[in-house]
Amino acid sequence: MAHHHHHETSARIGWAFFLNLTFTIIEFIGGVLTNSTAIMADAVHDLGDTLSIGSAWLLDRVSRKEADHSFTYGYRRLSLLGALLNAVVLIAGSVWILFQTVPRLLEPQMPHIEGMMGLAVLGVVMNGYAAYKLHGGQTLNEKVLNWHLIEDVMGWVAVMIVAIAMHFVNWPILDPLLSLLFTLFILFNVFRNLKSTVKLFFQAAPEKAITREVSDKLQQISAIASIHHLHIWSLDGEHHIATLHAVVKCESLDDYRSLKQQVADTLALFEFAHTTVEFELLGEDCRDAAASQSQSPSR
Repeated sequence: MAHHHHHETSARIGWAFFLNLTFTIIEFIGGVLTNSTAIMADAVHDLGDTLSIGSAWLLDRVSRKEADHSFTYGYRRLSLLGALLNAVVLIAGSVWILFQTVPRLLEPQMPHIEGMMGLAVLGVVMNGYAAYKLHGGQTLNEKVLNWHLIEDVMGWVAVMIVAIAMHFVNWPILDPLLSLLFTLFILFNVFRNLKSTVKLFFQAAPEKAITREVSDKLQQISAIASIHHLHIWSLDGEHHIATLHAVVKCESLDDYRSLKQQVADTLALFEFAHTTVEFELLGEDCRDAAASQSQSPSR
C-alpha cells in the first residue's frame, strides 16, 4: 500500500514537472514574440518552479534508495544542493530580466496585447491543471509545490488584468512595472530561502532554540548529571539528526535501563530522524575530549 502511494506521489509530481517545463518554454518564446518583459519575468518565475518541481521529483525517486556505505544517512541531503542550484539560476535570470526591464521603464514600448491575453489564458489553464494534479497530495513536497503553482496562476491573472487595461488605455509602462514586480518577488523569495538553505548546508541547527530545548529537557532526568557534545543538524530541513554525550549516575543495571528509556522518550518529543547517545559514568574521561582540544583555536 505504501509503495502504491509513493508511486502515485511520484506520478503526480512528474506530471506537474512536464506541464510546467513545456509551458515555461512556451513562455520564453511568447515573451519574445509579444515583446513583453512581464511575460519574460513570469517565464523566469515559472523556470524556478519547474526546477523546484524537477528537484522534488528527482528527490522523491532517489529518496527511495536505502542508505549505503557511501551515503550512510541516505540521499535526502541532495535536496539542499538542488535548492542552491535553483537559487543561482533564479538570481541569474532575475538580473537578466532587470537589464531588460529598466530601459523599458525609461522608454516604454507597447507589447502585443492579443498575444499577452492568449498566453495569460493558456498560463491559467496549464498551471491550474498542474495545481489540480497535485491537489490532495499528502506529502510535504506536493503541498509546497501546489502553492507554487497556485502562485503561478495568480501571476497569470495579473498579466491578464494588465493586458486588458492596456487594451483600453495606452499605458505601455504597465508591462515593465509588472515585470519589475514579478522580479522583485522572485528575488525576495530566493534570498529568504537561500539564507536558510546555506545555514543547513553548513550544518547549522535547523531551529535557533532547539539545541537549548533538547539539553534542558534531558537534564530534567534525575540520573543525568550533565550534557556535552550536543550536535543537532538537518539532512534537508525536515529530517533532523541529534548526537550527544550524557554524564550519568546509575547504581544498577535496572537504573541504566530506565535511564535509556527516559532518554528515548524525551528525544522522541522532537521527532528526530536519527539520534546517537553516548553515556559516560561520573568521573569517566570523555573519549572525544582530545579531539575537541585539538580542534580548538590556538592561543
